[in-house]
Amino acid sequence: MAFRILVTGSSGFIGSAVITALANAGHSVRAASRKPIRIADPDRIEWMRLPDLETEFDWAPLLEGIDIVVHLAAIAHRTQANSGDYTKAIRIATANLALACRRQQIKRLIFMSSIGAQAGSAADHVVTEQDEPWPITAYDRAKLAAEEEVRRSGAPFSILRPVIVYGPGAKANMALILRIAALPLPLPFGAFRNQRSLLSIDNLVQAVIVCLDGAETLNRTFIVCDEAPITLAEMLKTLREAAGRPARLISVPPLAVRAMVIAAGRQALWDRIGRELVASSASLQKAGWSPRVETKAGLTAMVRAALDAPSE
Repeated sequence: MAFRILVTGSSGFIGSAVITALANAGHSVRAASRKPIRIADPDRIEWMRLPDLETEFDWAPLLEGIDIVVHLAAIAHRTQANSGDYTKAIRIATANLALACRRQQIKRLIFMSSIGAQAGSAADHVVTEQDEPWPITAYDRAKLAAEEEVRRSGAPFSILRPVIVYGPGAKANMALILRIAALPLPLPFGAFRNQRSLLSIDNLVQAVIVCLDGAETLNRTFIVCDEAPITLAEMLKTLREAAGRPARLISVPPLAVRAMVIAAGRQALWDRIGRELVASSASLQKAGWSPRVETKAGLTAMVRAALDAPSE
């Protein structure tokens, strides 16, 4: 069945992949973002300006004639942002959207949350949806609060909690890992066996598609991640070899690296590269989703796509 789908945050890394996949699948897409986007398929994709999420506005014009909403838009992690910024742009904006979806009788609101709403940046066990949420940052607390607003609204919903997403054009944590891998010197991570769950952008797009309809995903919350986790050493080795470079990983004891990172005042960095975060997507797989991209193959494809991209 073809739907008319509103995608907010359509100009971002995830949003651009989602609108392309939805259009290719035969859906009509209304792409909403703060800045205009290049429309590759004008017959199936229309662009509308998304107002500033930190201000109150009427969602009705964006929802007119829409069957399903995929809400990706939010202010990202900002070093200067305070909890009030996140409250306005994430919790309050999502609450207002969810209520508008209920009034407009939208068939499904798909809200893109974050693994941080579930477990912060690290965990000492395999994370599932049954764990009590334990967000650490203001951003992650706002995402969890927005989830609660969606559930209270009365609108039909699916909530996705993706782990770190990788793919061509990846931002944030994955961009940091890519910068580390690109350093022209040996890296002291050969002995790092801590595992991290990652998520291919293609696998995430398929999760969105699975949640468009069907009772199995209705009014439920799902963690989304690739099938198997990967160690930090394996990740860096894969990225370097994909770029045609030797791995050059030196086996320095992780505790020694940790001491240096902490001494530099980078506890958050250590949590992202030195600790574990292994998640389970078993619930979503039981609901009909299957991760098609294997992590090492996906990381390799990401690097090679970047190498093949024309320079601007």
